Amino acid sequence: MCPTRRRAVRAGFAAAVLLAAAAGAPGGGPIGFGPRLRAAAEGPAYVPGQLLVKFKPSAPAYSRALAIVSTGSRALGRIPGLGVYLLETPPGRGVEEMAGVFGSFPDVDYAEPNLYCRALVTPNDTFFKYQYALSNKGGPLGLPGSPSGKASADIKAAEAWEETRGSEDTVIAIVDSGIDRTHPDLAAKLAGPGRDFINNDLDATDDFGHGTMVAGLAAADTNNNEGIAGVAWNARLLPVKVLDAAGDGPVSAVSDGIRWASDNGAHVVNLSLGSPAPSQTLRDAVKYAFDRGAVVVAAAGNDGGAVWYPAAYDDYCFAVAATDYADKRADFSGVGTSLDAAAPGVAVLSTYPVPLTEAGGLPYRFGDGTSFAAPHASGLAALVRGLKPWLSAAEIMTVLRFSAADVNADTLPGRDEFLGYGRIDMAKALVPLAVRRGPGRTGGG
Repeated sequence: MCPTRRRAVRAGFAAAVLLAAAAGAPGGGPIGFGPRLRAAAEGPAYVPGQLLVKFKPSAPAYSRALAIVSTGSRALGRIPGLGVYLLETPPGRGVEEMAGVFGSFPDVDYAEPNLYCRALVTPNDTFFKYQYALSNKGGPLGLPGSPSGKASADIKAAEAWEETRGSEDTVIAIVDSGIDRTHPDLAAKLAGPGRDFINNDLDATDDFGHGTMVAGLAAADTNNNEGIAGVAWNARLLPVKVLDAAGDGPVSAVSDGIRWASDNGAHVVNLSLGSPAPSQTLRDAVKYAFDRGAVVVAAAGNDGGAVWYPAAYDDYCFAVAATDYADKRADFSGVGTSLDAAAPGVAVLSTYPVPLTEAGGLPYRFGDGTSFAAPHASGLAALVRGLKPWLSAAEIMTVLRFSAADVNADTLPGRDEFLGYGRIDMAKALVPLAVRRGPGRTGGG
């Protein structure tokens, strides 16, 4: 989720220790709730000395160059497709001051600071029984110190998997801190090495942990006798690293990553990151992906206040709030009229980078946050896309909205600003199978 510094998962994600040698879990040990990681110190809201400037399409090249040179600025790069320039401001001139200077030029569409973004058939997988989000039997979750769940407070994954497990042709881009490509539950699921927009190379390795957790929830290798189950069994994952080892990433990197993902085959773009402040560049990026057919799923935010950006860009993003093991709204989850739906985001279990795992532990962790609610919806969007590839991004978003379960109907019937249309329901979204209309074919779409 995006500027100031990051809190990857609400004050940090819950780092549960998976001990390797205990009874009760084949191939692994009992899982306990451990201490939360400390939130990082607050920092600047934007990258010092950097400005994002978009010139009007009608502005000639010489006019753009003159504007940059005449202000004493220096071009650091450009985001293809968006027409946005990343500039270094001159020494001694403030970022806000220079945004005002460029904003006064007739050939400039907008100028803004480079904001920081931060991180927001039953399978036989070993830890599936701990994944209440997918199948909640009710009662104690079976973990030391864990709370009790409410029966059926889940996204109805098991029922939906009887209908479809997704398509290998469907690609989910995880625009985040990267993915651990060596993880046993993820290595076989990658659509390619991805791209690193922090270090500007092709090695999108996760050195923070957040992206790997998000990826596992969306599409971990499933029914492989190991680890956890992902929502979209057969979908592939495209790692796009836009957050650094501290969980921070500038809007320029995030926006370029979104653009790159949509240009490189992503059908779904997961954004478990955001900012309480708006960014026109970020808005342009999600619109770019949406206009090219990608379903953009974004986390609502973790401060209990208004929905963060880009989730608040309702025309182009599917905004996801967080629920818990009893189908109640998580107290940290963002609120607002732009919310589309909710998904489990409290004490959810997922993959964690092998290199970052403590000695003697297994590479899995529990986490809290809308960061972990969003990939459940991304996985569902990928399943719908694989089942009905003719649907547009807007139509897939509509399917997810109107199939959601109105779990707070007793107090807030219908769409509301706390859970949107309700907690996503995979079974309702995917069953029954629709048949595409066309010559010689019948059925609904």
